[in-house]
Amino acid sequence: MFLVMGITGKVGGAAATHLLAQDRKVRALVRDRAKAASWADQGVELVDGDWNDAASIKRALRGVDGAFVMLPPIWAPSPDFREARGVIANYVEALSQVPVPRVVALSSMGANRTSDMGLITALSLLEQAFRDLTLPIAFARAGGFFENFLYGLHVAQGGTLPVFNDPTHRRSTMVATNDIGGEIASLLSGPAWLGHRIIELGSMVSADEVAAQLGEVMQRDVKAVAVPRANWPDTFEQFGIPKGKSAPAETMYEAVNAGGMDLGGVGTEHVPGATSARDVFAAAQKIVRS
Repeated sequence: MFLVMGITGKVGGAAATHLLAQDRKVRALVRDRAKAASWADQGVELVDGDWNDAASIKRALRGVDGAFVMLPPIWAPSPDFREARGVIANYVEALSQVPVPRVVALSSMGANRTSDMGLITALSLLEQAFRDLTLPIAFARAGGFFENFLYGLHVAQGGTLPVFNDPTHRRSTMVATNDIGGEIASLLSGPAWLGHRIIELGSMVSADEVAAQLGEVMQRDVKAVAVPRANWPDTFEQFGIPKGKSAPAETMYEAVNAGGMDLGGVGTEHVPGATSARDVFAAAQKIVRS
């Protein structure tokens, strides 16, 4: 039995799908059983609670062979990242009192840096807090998600894909959530290990390459166009980040553009992505058309 946090999201859902495909038993901590009904139909054991309650995390951990943990994605965090700090404290308390044979924690490329990483700061805090745990832990440092470019299926009809990557030809680590889920499942169900591991997930890809693959799926020429830096706040607002709250996202992309999410961290392992941006776009387009 393996605990999967965030099962109703993309990464947690991908991890659960891969585990179920291996005929493994899966447990999930959920706040809303209705939203997780499809998982219950597939045999997933649902435990009521959420990551803001250490007691419910402890209940979900009891008796499992391994656990996948992650932070809730928050695009407009408090300046002190108190939302992430609260969840991290709950995980540390729960894992200290209910130790499990192995833990896989979703992290990010750049989490090895302790400053000037914007949103990735939350994952740096997670890694730092977990270092004091004596459990076997694998930090899955994922690259930027290809799924974050899915807006292109709607906005690139005119042939341009606006991006925050600047210059657009510069490569950074990117990966599909399906590949992240597959690696999480492999780590949970595969050979045991001792101590802490850091796995970099993804391949070096440029926004130009993403745009070209989007164009192949849309059957038109698509070019990546960098959003002018002065326009970032307004553009992030269009993406749903409240006005005046985009500084952490801006800092993150500045770090990405400066090489903060490149492969090759000291003491890391590397698992390249198997799923391309083209695959992600094609699968999303198929769902829209079905």
